[in-house]
Amino acid sequence: MAVEQPATTEQSQPQDRRDRSTPQGHPPKAVVLLSGGLDSSTVLYQAKADGCECYALSFDYQQRHRRELQAAVAIAQAAGVAAHQVVRFDLTQWGGSALTDNQLDLPSDRPLDGMAADIPITYVPARNTIFLSFALAYAEAIDAQRVYIGVNALDYSGYPDCRPDYLAAMQSVFQLGTRQGREGQPIEIVAPLVELRKTDIIQLGDRLGVPWADTWSCYAGGDRSCGRCDSCRLRLAAFAELGLTDPVPYEVRP
Repeated sequence: MAVEQPATTEQSQPQDRRDRSTPQGHPPKAVVLLSGGLDSSTVLYQAKADGCECYALSFDYQQRHRRELQAAVAIAQAAGVAAHQVVRFDLTQWGGSALTDNQLDLPSDRPLDGMAADIPITYVPARNTIFLSFALAYAEAIDAQRVYIGVNALDYSGYPDCRPDYLAAMQSVFQLGTRQGREGQPIEIVAPLVELRKTDIIQLGDRLGVPWADTWSCYAGGDRSCGRCDSCRLRLAAFAELGLTDPVPYEVRP
């Protein structure tokens, strides 16, 4: 199933976890969910800055934008992770999202202020629950202490599984559904970006040295970012707000 690859505003800032280590004095192990996008790449570099030994985990679920997996491999190699797993399964079997059903139109050219008005068709049913379940199993198997995820409740498309109350519920699952949790050492979900704006994330990534040119955010599935899907528009708007140029090539730069 898995194939190993070579290796502002008053917002909450990422917590400093560098002093947390295993009882043996080794750096803590962390499973990092890595799509290859702007947010997950920043989270990987944050996990490194927190002093973790990082095990990246990506997913090929036959998504429309499988191009992101190339970015995930590049980012994992640039960050020097201990291992990078790509788990493969097929969510197109039941679809339910414009990212897993090519018969559904991908939203494009939407105004930024309207993106969070409702849950969009790009929401993949229960995706983060699926991802976190794999991450939890991997983390417990390798005796990891943390799972890092790059969810963001601000400047995003209103996904229900990117919100603090969802993460709190999943933390309870992590505690109640594992041997480590029942024995008093629950694996911690770390979501350092959940309350940051997209501009804050870019500034954080700049400080951490994230190679933006290697990342990929577009939903459209082409060889170049479309510049029109929600993900592209949010990303481009954040770079523009900071007076920066996104180094990723685009078909259209609004």
